[in-house]
Amino acid sequence: MMQVLRRTRILATLGPATDAPGVLEDLLNAGVDCVRLNFSHGDPSEQIARAERVRAASKAVGRETGILADLPGPKIRVERFENDRVELVAGQRFDLLAEADAPLGNTQFVGVSYLGLPNDLNAGDVLLLDDGMVQLQVEAIEGQRIITRVLNTSVLSNKKGLNKLGGGLSLGAVTERDRELIAIAASIGVDFIAVSFCRNAEDMEEARSVARAHGSQAALVAKIERAEAITNLGEIIAASDVVMVARGDLGVEIGDAALPGLQKRIIKESLAQDRIVITATQMLQSMVDSPLPTRAEVLDVANAVIDGSDAVMLSQETAAGKWPVEAVAAMARICVGAEENLEVDADYTSAKRGLDRADQAIAMAAMFLTEHIGVGAIVALTESGGTARFLSRFRSRVPIFAFSNHADARRRMRLMRDVFPVALDTSGLQPREAARSAIKYLFDQGALEVGERLVFTSGEAMEQLGATNTLRLLVVDEAGNAAGLGDLSQT
Repeated sequence: MMQVLRRTRILATLGPATDAPGVLEDLLNAGVDCVRLNFSHGDPSEQIARAERVRAASKAVGRETGILADLPGPKIRVERFENDRVELVAGQRFDLLAEADAPLGNTQFVGVSYLGLPNDLNAGDVLLLDDGMVQLQVEAIEGQRIITRVLNTSVLSNKKGLNKLGGGLSLGAVTERDRELIAIAASIGVDFIAVSFCRNAEDMEEARSVARAHGSQAALVAKIERAEAITNLGEIIAASDVVMVARGDLGVEIGDAALPGLQKRIIKESLAQDRIVITATQMLQSMVDSPLPTRAEVLDVANAVIDGSDAVMLSQETAAGKWPVEAVAAMARICVGAEENLEVDADYTSAKRGLDRADQAIAMAAMFLTEHIGVGAIVALTESGGTARFLSRFRSRVPIFAFSNHADARRRMRLMRDVFPVALDTSGLQPREAARSAIKYLFDQGALEVGERLVFTSGEAMEQLGATNTLRLLVVDEAGNAAGLGDLSQT
């Protein structure tokens, strides 16, 4: 029987902990829908090899898996220390050197990777290093030297990240290194490209232009992790295919207290603009070392599901943790529990008016029928996955089976909540023939029962993007055919 229980998708980061033989297959069987290749770490050749192993593992378990390439972006880091780490004492002076050949650091100073940092700072600014564990206040700028005072006793080690409290750093999101990595991501055929530290719509459009120039049709993911991104949130969402609530750097820049409310706002606005949304960062952080999550982590994941996230992401838990498979299993278990207790009541009074796309209007009508008469499933014939995306924006308890002839479209749909992509070769078929094949397949798999009603969407012609313009309400008969509107059950 087809697995239809878990609606929320799981995105898992690959790393050393997933490289051992057999681990990838175990991760996929535990519930991973899409994997993340973090290009911030290691050599690109490592990520290329991991992508190849993902495809082999997917074939072995019989399940298609999406691949997301996460670009490093303009991450500002301190450089290295003589002894790899230093202890800083509250009240002491500590300088940052924005010099290309800064010497190895010590307890008095360390170099920084962003040479333009002095131009973005003023006396009184607070800098947060190592996800806020180290706090420095700027006292003066002397050429390329930033003089700061340590605010809290702490330890600082090599290559830790640096943020400015409240944001305001002027780096663009797409670096020259990102451009090189986009070309590599395109060459291995990733399904998603994530843009780190985007500030505005122009950053997303630049990344899309580079990807398309290299022949990639990957969906673009906007990582919301800068204070400036909150100011420009609406335009960033509109310029993206997927939005990620990247709670690590975002929480550092805006402060922990503001983070829960912003998470809910980002999810709500992304869904309102028909975008896929991922909630990420430290969701099951304790499982890096523990085989079980904390109760607080369980509630965090569940709240992300209840808020409407399409997908939840594991980072260090799977990339470098001791229990990667157990972390995925726990995430899947929590998602199912949250979904079982989720109250679904679509608000059609606030739905968009004046729709200009037929497939979007068909999707809205399908969900209205689903809510008001009760059906067992929605079956959609889709080329690009667009109809499935519009259908999934309305949260319901009804699974959406999206049949497509295109593997890349099916892999992109692996991040859509409530959507279950299925391969169907529609070459040379008329819509009625394709419909019969899809419904019979679901019946044979046990996903549809005799007498069960379903909503069916399709276009008048196959193999045409955005052509969905037809909706039917059908009933499954004893032979697994669609009855009730004879045009689909006729031979």
